[in-house]
Amino acid sequence: MITAALSAGLLPRAEQLSREQLLMRPHDEDVLLLLAISLHLQHKLAEAIEVYARLTDMSPDSGVYWGNYATALRESGSLQESAQAYAVAKRVAPDNAGILMNLGLLLLQLRDFVDARETLLEAHALNPDSPYVRIHAARACSLCSDTKANELVKPWRHWLPLNDDELQLELANVLTTLADAEAAQQLLEDITLRSPAHLPTLIQLAALHERMNRLDEAGLLLRKISATQPALDEATRQEIIHQEARLAMRKGDLTDARNMLERTGPRDSCDYAHYFILAEVCDKLGATEDAMRALAIAHARQMEEMKLVSPSSFAPGAPVLPTAQVRVTVAEYRRWPKLQAPDALSSPIFIVGFPRSGTTLLEQMLDAHPTFQSMDERPFFNILSDRLGAYGVDIPQDLGKLSQRDCDELRKDYWSLVCEKVPRNWQTQMVDKNPLNMLWLPMIHRLFPEAKFILALRHPCDVILSCYMQNFRSTALVTACASLERVATAYVMAMEHWLHHVDVFQPHVLVSRYEDLVTDFPRQTRMIARFLGVAEDAPLREFDVHARNKGYIGTPSYTQVIQPVNRAGLNRWGRYRREFELLLPVVEPLLEHWGYSGHPDD
Repeated sequence: MITAALSAGLLPRAEQLSREQLLMRPHDEDVLLLLAISLHLQHKLAEAIEVYARLTDMSPDSGVYWGNYATALRESGSLQESAQAYAVAKRVAPDNAGILMNLGLLLLQLRDFVDARETLLEAHALNPDSPYVRIHAARACSLCSDTKANELVKPWRHWLPLNDDELQLELANVLTTLADAEAAQQLLEDITLRSPAHLPTLIQLAALHERMNRLDEAGLLLRKISATQPALDEATRQEIIHQEARLAMRKGDLTDARNMLERTGPRDSCDYAHYFILAEVCDKLGATEDAMRALAIAHARQMEEMKLVSPSSFAPGAPVLPTAQVRVTVAEYRRWPKLQAPDALSSPIFIVGFPRSGTTLLEQMLDAHPTFQSMDERPFFNILSDRLGAYGVDIPQDLGKLSQRDCDELRKDYWSLVCEKVPRNWQTQMVDKNPLNMLWLPMIHRLFPEAKFILALRHPCDVILSCYMQNFRSTALVTACASLERVATAYVMAMEHWLHHVDVFQPHVLVSRYEDLVTDFPRQTRMIARFLGVAEDAPLREFDVHARNKGYIGTPSYTQVIQPVNRAGLNRWGRYRREFELLLPVVEPLLEHWGYSGHPDD
């Protein structure tokens, strides 16, 4: 009868029946468990916790009791006590996926992201078909910049309908992080059909509209939320104001945007995104000192999170750019065996360059041309390198050991990753834009030796400043851009790494200088078209129309590339010349190499 009452949702009745049974059998564990569950489901957490604790005393080796006890403690806000209970539950029931799942969620709540990822991946190994486990494991992986996130949620369409708004919202958030905005929008809109007033979904949908450059739709939805749900909690009210401030900034209402941001303040003590957008607004207003103060806070808070995500990046002596540490020498390259490989037309076109050098502009230009197809950037060569590393093959040191079959299989893996990201139009040539692919030139050359590269070049000081002002998601870029000094060091390391390997491999490279691109656009589009072997360059000049129609663009410059070329980004660093006084000697060799001046007025 008790179980039937629970199944029917008659929770007070289940509680009553349990208490009646316990009067006759006060030590019956089955009845005590049913009582605890009925109390738990009624959110009578203090009473439920007391009964669960009693059960763990009666049967200290029961993983079920310890797991339920830990979950109730977590829901009550007793997080450290919950962690201790989950640790016991995991020890007595190491193969219980449910316990591992709940422990992983607690670790996420405690911001122990690395242990959360490992715990949730353990749960996935035990229960690989559970959408619930896969979605939360993907969330943990994405927080740690672990590419396993893509694989975990790849079959998401087969899980529908999820019939769980919160889980579907979590899936939409993960897919947004993985740059699959159209899928995220589909999931969010599906929730609104079932639950039109589901506030977290509406908030996320408004943010996604802005991210997809649908500013009017975003503003309309935010106004609708405020009008129809006046009793908003403080966290929701702050999130709406932050979104409204971003919309105001994008529409040019900079003073209003700044006032809104300063009036509402950060969402919480960990909120670094607030300070990044505040710095952006201050920069646009010409308040450079205020921008720098905001950026100092932003990076300090972001670094605290990164230390949780990637502790090894902050170990003593850890390199700023780990991928740039090892180089292939001319002598090593000469020992590589000659292998068959695709010709230039059968290879991707690689757009590379240090971040914020204009790579997205070049990508959108090529994507606007019917001869080419691009995709949002993905770390494909990082993934392939990790797969090889699992077999003891180190990149780039062991590239010369790869056989014809090895390279053929790696190319198949590369194209498989591409096709997972974008429906491939095989009548076009693929454009792979990933700025830091410049660090993977040895591996790219081993697989696609005839490929053409476009190196996006921009004044190093403008690049360094722009990177410092950017709220990156990539762990590598976040740590590399924590200060102007670190960005300058990373820039020099990356560029010297590239130039060294260009000398070794002699690839087909076109240098596209940003300053030339925005001051003489037609001449530059003709040069690019000629390099790529296409007769017509007019579509390249219509990139902004194409980008606006495209919707989601998964890079930080998504707000700029929907506009025609302009000179707004030229010599921006000149307003911060005081901050660059100590940096100029660091980048001087590259200024000289590329013919740039160390004086912003030149």
